[in-house]
Amino acid sequence: MSAPGALPGPRPGPPPRRWSGEETEDAGHPAVQAAVQAMANAAVLAPADQIAQYEAAYQTLRETLATIDQA
Repeated sequence: MSAPGALPGPRPGPPPRRWSGEETEDAGHPAVQAAVQAMANAAVLAPADQIAQYEAAYQTLRETLATIDQA
């Protein structure tokens, strides 16, 4: 449970439909970067709230990897 008034950190969004894999100035995948940032943001949350953030990030990473593997 979260403390009263505490807001959860940003949740990673769904992965894009298709990733080109081309290197750009920022070579990271947007969904992966969002998941990593969400895990970093979870550090300031209560332990119970961290679990939800980590699970959401894990799901995003799984979906993203599946999308990349299909490309």
